[in-house]
Amino acid sequence: MAWMHHLGCVGPCLFSLGALALAARADVSRDPVLRAELLRLSHRRIFFGHQSVGMNLIDGLREVAAGYPDVRLRVVEVSEGADFPAGTFAHAFLPENGNPGLKLESFARALSSAASASDVAFVKFCYVDFSGGTDVPGLFARYQATLSSLRARYPRTVFVHVTAPLTTMERGARASLKRLLGRAPGGLVENAKREEFNELLRQAYGGKEPVFDLARLESTAANGQRELHDWNGRKVPALVSDYTEDGGHLRPEVRPRFARELVALLASLP
Repeated sequence: MAWMHHLGCVGPCLFSLGALALAARADVSRDPVLRAELLRLSHRRIFFGHQSVGMNLIDGLREVAAGYPDVRLRVVEVSEGADFPAGTFAHAFLPENGNPGLKLESFARALSSAASASDVAFVKFCYVDFSGGTDVPGLFARYQATLSSLRARYPRTVFVHVTAPLTTMERGARASLKRLLGRAPGGLVENAKREEFNELLRQAYGGKEPVFDLARLESTAANGQRELHDWNGRKVPALVSDYTEDGGHLRPEVRPRFARELVALLASLP
């Protein structure tokens, strides 16, 4: 399927479009491929449940779509249960951060109402949904059960899977001292939990169902290098520091680039 091509290149191919210029936004308003992809989305009903990093993607999508005013793609926030027409990229904030189980329940509830007419639907966890004590296998089992139930109830809806976003890692002398003492620098254990979840998601759905690998995009620098940190014999990915101002959310300059990759994946769905 076409989406499997995007699945395989969602990391390094993000930057095959050119080096990421953090000083200025990309000029995407004369890209015929992007216009065709947005046009395909303009005939679909898409529902996205998220929190703040998801809003970063929405902001990027609005900026990308603004370059093509002739394409009638509506990007709107909807309340739970609201109906929306074809040609709408609807999104909703799902309660609540720090409680991924409740987010799954909220997503299922939203799809049980008028939003069940969605052609495409997906939910994204936030980085704050993972802590050093997160039971990742248990959470992933709940995610799988929820998605399996929804897929059975709404067979005409295509469900997209999204990897959990990352944060930056603590650096400098303090981080080095922690390592010397056998302690993890700030952000490392939490990112390890996020990557554990993401690996389970990739293994379960990669090559079989559409996956938007947000974590890989976040941990891949403009030159294609991965931001990886050694810990207990593992390589733990982290958010590239140039992509953020607060250690977790995406800078305005980066958002359209990431949104562009999401558009490509969604447009490739059958």
